[in-house]
Amino acid sequence: MIAPPGARVLLLDVEGTTTDVSFVHEVLFPWARARLGEFLRARGAGPEVRADLEALRAERAGEIGPGAPPWVGGADESSSAAAYAAWLMDRDRKSTALKSLQGRIWEEGYQAGALRAHVWADVRPALERWRAQGGLVAIFSSGSVLAQRLLFAHTVEGDLTALVDDYFDTTTGPKREAESYRRIADSLRVAPSTVLFVSDVVAELDAARAAGLGTALAVRGAEPAETGGHPVLRSFDALRP
Repeated sequence: MIAPPGARVLLLDVEGTTTDVSFVHEVLFPWARARLGEFLRARGAGPEVRADLEALRAERAGEIGPGAPPWVGGADESSSAAAYAAWLMDRDRKSTALKSLQGRIWEEGYQAGALRAHVWADVRPALERWRAQGGLVAIFSSGSVLAQRLLFAHTVEGDLTALVDDYFDTTTGPKREAESYRRIADSLRVAPSTVLFVSDVVAELDAARAAGLGTALAVRGAEPAETGGHPVLRSFDALRP
C-alpha cells in the first residue's frame, strides 16, 4: 500500500501516470498540429480563442533569442499563431496559451467521436476504491483543465469524470515549483500532508515533497534511472487510502 497514513486526496499527473505517453505524443499532439491553422481561421473571432491568441502574441513578444517564427498581425495573425504554436510544440513548451488552444481543438475531435483517450486498466478501479473510502481525487497536468476533463470523459474505460473531484493546470503554477502544490492543497481545503501526488517525473515529485505532500513515482515501463527517494508505484492496484 503506497498511500501514507492520513492520506485523503489522491492527486494525479496524466501523461505517463494514468495515460500512456504514446497517446499524448502520437495521437493528441499530431491531431492538434494538423488542425491548428484551420481551427484558428474558423474560430479565431470567438472570445475564448481570441484570448488564447492574445496570450500567444504576448508570449511571442517575450521570446528571447532567435529562432521563433515572426508574428504578423491583421489578416495573417492566424497563420502566425499557428506557426508559433507549432514551434512551441516542437520544444514541448509548457505554454498555458498553447495548452488552452490544444484543448479546444481536441474538444472537437472528442465530440465528433474521432478521439478516444487511453487510460490504463488499473486507473478506474483505483479511483473507485479511493472515492468509496471517502477520499478526493484531483488531477494536476500541464494540459489545460478543458483538455483534462475531455480526456477523462472519453476514455477507453468509459467516462471517469464522476470519479474526479477537481482539476488543476499551469494556471495554478508550474509543476516543478513547490508553491503550486501548496495552492492546490489550499484550493482543496486540506493540509498538504493529506495529499498523495503520483507522477512519473521526479522533479515534479521533488516539488510536491518540498510542499509537504506525500509522493509516489509512477513506473509504467522500464525502470527509472533515478527515483529521487520517492516510493515507486508500478500499479494503481497498490493505491489504497
